[in-house]
Amino acid sequence: MTKNDPYEALRYKEFNFFLLLRFAMVFAWSMQFVIIEWEVYRLTKDPLSLGIIGLMEIIPAIGMALFAGHIVDQSEKKRLLLKCIVGFSVVSFGLFLITVPSINKNLELQSVLYIIYALVFAGGLVRAFISPTIFSLLSLVVPKKAYANASTWSSSVWQMAAMVGPGVAGFSISFIGVHWSMCLVFAFSVFSLLFLTKIERKAILNPKIGEPIMQSLKEGVKYVFQNKTILGAISLDMIAVLFGGAMALLPIFAQDILKVGSEGFGLLRAAPAVGSFITMVLSAYIPLNKKAGMKLLSAVFLFGICIIVFGLSKLFWVSVIAMFFSGIFDGVSVVIRNTILQLHTPDNMRGRVASVNSIFVGSSNELGAFESGLTAKLMGTVTAVVFGGTMTLITVAFTGFISPSFRNLDLAKDVEALKNGD
Repeated sequence: MTKNDPYEALRYKEFNFFLLLRFAMVFAWSMQFVIIEWEVYRLTKDPLSLGIIGLMEIIPAIGMALFAGHIVDQSEKKRLLLKCIVGFSVVSFGLFLITVPSINKNLELQSVLYIIYALVFAGGLVRAFISPTIFSLLSLVVPKKAYANASTWSSSVWQMAAMVGPGVAGFSISFIGVHWSMCLVFAFSVFSLLFLTKIERKAILNPKIGEPIMQSLKEGVKYVFQNKTILGAISLDMIAVLFGGAMALLPIFAQDILKVGSEGFGLLRAAPAVGSFITMVLSAYIPLNKKAGMKLLSAVFLFGICIIVFGLSKLFWVSVIAMFFSGIFDGVSVVIRNTILQLHTPDNMRGRVASVNSIFVGSSNELGAFESGLTAKLMGTVTAVVFGGTMTLITVAFTGFISPSFRNLDLAKDVEALKNGD
């Protein structure tokens, strides 16, 4: 058996710039979303408005996802990623302008909200392209034998940025205000452009350049639905995030239930990412590939338990701990799912498979935000969170019962075969 090298992927120079690029982008994106959540709820005091933010991003993200996957597989990845980052920078700069106090005061509340929602919608269009582009680029900056390790480090950096971004957002709102916090978001989008210049252009591995778009999309969707391992992993995570996500309601908990202000909001927002980051760093040293199916099912089940505890808690420290452990278990899920996708996706279909994954998993965050906002409006905030956690438990139990092959999934042999060049 090949000895595990926890730093295998880090020995490739371009991969390190890839990690810096990904950190800057995720940091900016997660910070921006937190700032907008806070500002919109401050302006409206309406939980449904938080759901609308998610809805405005999910509509273009889902609507354009398959088309984006086709474009990614037909395009040179560095140039396409450059266009995505520029698009995100334009959105960030627009949000920076709309939060200028003098501009904000001269506009009616509804006008400000409509502009914010429109910019979030534009960000959803960018997101439809950026996720499959980054997924595809990862496989081009390291050799196949390092895919599993690279996926773990990439996920770890993603979680580190998702951890730091919300925390910085919470404190920056308090110290420098919403407007200058958005300036910081824009600055990090510019940093990501600088890191991208350190990565060379890559060959297009798709042998079917110019393939009719409908045929291309059909082939990508068909591959995902015929691969039971990929389908099972992304379906489970989609349902868990859809019903178990309490993140969209954190401004309500921070302002109205726990009464901890923007600093407490930042800590609550960052706690899950801290847990996930710890899990992902440890997974580089202690791989999760053996008995991956049972580990994934167990992790999502325990994630649901943490969400229920958070929803019922009236103590700030209990809420933070619940969020922290939800991140630990979510980290296990992310590492295993990303490893499955990297190992089971052909090079010429990475864009389309990643796009389908973004529909199932990535967009479920925003759909979950809308679901949380709507159920909070109908049921009350606490009941909505407990309901979501309970639905997550039911989903895991159902998946484990009907799919014994998924329960018995083991990725250790796949990783070993790649390392040996099979």
